[in-house]
Amino acid sequence: MFENITIENKELVSYITINRPSQLNALNKKTIQELNAALKVCQEDPDTGVVILTGSGEKAFVAGADIKEFADFSIAEGGVLASNGQEILFDFVENFPKPILAAVNGFALGGGLELALSAHIRVASQNAKMGLPEVSLGVIPGYGGTQRLAQLVGKGRANEMIFTAGMITAEEALKYGLVNYVVDQKDLISTCEGLAKKILKNSPMAIRSAIKAVNAGYRSGVDGYEVEIEEFGKCFGTSEFKEGTTAFLEKRKANYRKA
Repeated sequence: MFENITIENKELVSYITINRPSQLNALNKKTIQELNAALKVCQEDPDTGVVILTGSGEKAFVAGADIKEFADFSIAEGGVLASNGQEILFDFVENFPKPILAAVNGFALGGGLELALSAHIRVASQNAKMGLPEVSLGVIPGYGGTQRLAQLVGKGRANEMIFTAGMITAEEALKYGLVNYVVDQKDLISTCEGLAKKILKNSPMAIRSAIKAVNAGYRSGVDGYEVEIEEFGKCFGTSEFKEGTTAFLEKRKANYRKA
């Protein structure tokens, strides 16, 4: 079904792996489209509660975009490239209604780091190296990197990373708040699976509302508090709210999959 990615599902977790190891899993147009298609499958799949996104091998999560695809682009073509990419993949990931965990193994550079930034939670292996090297090529990050990086690490740190085009280590990324955890390479997927298991115990509808509310706080012209109030109210009309509160009062574990 897919040429540049693989997808498998087990125990309510879908694993999407970018599989271009000879190109260090670099993002090209086809890979972006395939990721969009795979995520749409996961979105509609009732057996997907959490997505774990990673790159094949131990060298790279995604080592950037495929530069040869756009080296000769005009101003207009460059704008379309960024706009389409953000809509098809990066914004889609950020607003995905199910949690997406980025398992960052090795290099996450340029578009690769931007993809990790758009995920809801990031876990890095100790050998991970992250950076936005675009200015060394005469361009800036175009897939949301200037915005999401600053939101996570602050304006000063983001400026330094972008202006110097340098890489930071996994430990530096943890210190900056760029990733949630740093673990041994061998423990990367199992750590994400542990987080997924914790997430899967909770209400899928409530998590969907939480994603909307958290993201609203970072949108210009949107009152995140108002979105929170709206989503909070909506929860009261769901069978999952009834199941959760009933289970609490009955001193049992909630079963949201049957709610």
